[in-house]
Amino acid sequence: MPKTPAVSMNPLTNRDTAFTLEERAELGLTGRLPAAVETLDQQAVRVYAQVCGYETDLQKYVYLDQLHDRNEVLFYRVLVDHLTELLPVVYDPTVGEAIKKWSGDYRRSRAVYLSIDHPQDVRASFETLDLGPDDVDLIVVSDAQEILGIGDWGVNGTDISVGKLAVYTAAAGINPGRVIAVNLDIGTDNEQLLNDPLYLGNRHARSTGERYDDFIALYLRTASELYPKALLHFEDFGPSNARRILVDNADKYRIFNDDMQGTGAIVMAAVMSGLKVTGKSFAEQRLVIFGAGTAGTGIADQVHAAMVRAGLSEGEATDRVWLIDRNGLVTDAMEGLPDYQQAYARKAGDVADWQRTAGGIDLVTVIENVKPTILVGTSTAPNAFTRAVVEAMAQGVERPIILPLSNPTERIEAMPSDVIPWSGGKALVGTGIPVGTVTYEGTTVTIGQANNALLYPGLGLGTIVSGAKHVTDGMLLAAAEAVAGQVDPSFPGASLLPDVDHLRASSATVAVAVAKAAAADGVATVTPSNLVQAVQNAMWQPVYPDTIER
Repeated sequence: MPKTPAVSMNPLTNRDTAFTLEERAELGLTGRLPAAVETLDQQAVRVYAQVCGYETDLQKYVYLDQLHDRNEVLFYRVLVDHLTELLPVVYDPTVGEAIKKWSGDYRRSRAVYLSIDHPQDVRASFETLDLGPDDVDLIVVSDAQEILGIGDWGVNGTDISVGKLAVYTAAAGINPGRVIAVNLDIGTDNEQLLNDPLYLGNRHARSTGERYDDFIALYLRTASELYPKALLHFEDFGPSNARRILVDNADKYRIFNDDMQGTGAIVMAAVMSGLKVTGKSFAEQRLVIFGAGTAGTGIADQVHAAMVRAGLSEGEATDRVWLIDRNGLVTDAMEGLPDYQQAYARKAGDVADWQRTAGGIDLVTVIENVKPTILVGTSTAPNAFTRAVVEAMAQGVERPIILPLSNPTERIEAMPSDVIPWSGGKALVGTGIPVGTVTYEGTTVTIGQANNALLYPGLGLGTIVSGAKHVTDGMLLAAAEAVAGQVDPSFPGASLLPDVDHLRASSATVAVAVAKAAAADGVATVTPSNLVQAVQNAMWQPVYPDTIER
């Protein structure tokens, strides 16, 4: 069996046809590559042409995933050059399709797999990476219980962690050689997977209770001990677990939950832009969340905190937040109310005379009684924001902020092309998916996408550069303000959020703001004399280095 030199097998060092003739001779690659010696530019042109030759986004995803496994510099060069076009291919929404097929289409592992059935292997699994305490900046972990809008996908959800790291690198220059993707295989309650002979994960129901909590605690202890400088990013955990893990550990570890904190902060950025149009403060807002899961309650937490910062008491701010789930308005009379909803449950007596439908208080009734200034959809219930809902919002306030954030497209609560005319052009709209402009009565309205990629890469970079011991509320606020500061919503039809065309520059701006906030909050352990330059220096670039690492 012919041997292949290790340097060409490592995606971090492989250059494929860009190895020079001298390098090929030195590395034992003579005769193992075509005669042409290409530049990275030439390779990138070919790869992009190949990507464009595929008909579906899933085919493009598979091709780019294979490139990612072979040559990381080339992969990221193409991704950065065509970020707006390819971001939805390498991550949401295409990654959801790939996850459904992951076990059957298994190609190669880029992750560390930690099984709840073998807790004794957690440390050994990390140690196989041969990385020291100063070698890791970021770990993204998921137990895949709530993948995007598609639910529980067990070990198939591994690509969520891999894809999230790819966005961190493409958007903010997090060094791909200093990151780890982790899947926590807790089991799965997805019967389709359990009955699939090709499924690669643990074949039992999800572990819960003390066993689950002990495993999470073991992961946190081990990861933070082995890699004390790493940001521990949690992704797509179930709502109850996500909130409990964050609340119990935020002061102990450098931990961040994008579904709760990242989504909340990007919505905060959209609301900040909207308030520049309405001229109101957070203390004057009334928030209705339709879809009271991880993302919805995370948004509620962020807006609640902003209300308190604007002068309201904790109780006054809570009284301005209404949650609606599948059973209607969340009240304290509901049995088995999840802990993450309890803080915002309305007193049943306060709404006793409100109209009920099928035993619950529906969205239209809540809007008619509350007259909310902000309506956020995180329900994955398609078309839930009906004409009656939008008209009720527009009748209640002059410029309602309406944010149907669910994705993918088939799960969005309403399309802006409906919301804007239904509101008579009054609604300030942002979505969770990319959509085109909407023209109404001569005004072309640009719809900003509340894409977490506008925020979490820069937040992560700022955390790394500052060496922040924790991710504070001040850092999240600074990130939201930095995103909102990149648009001018004052002219008719303006977007509430920036687009992703210049995501690297945007992430750098967010990172500087986050690092400053870390210092102000007293959690920074590094204080560069020139913070802007320090952020630029920390951003990895997709170029072949002058020397080849062995």
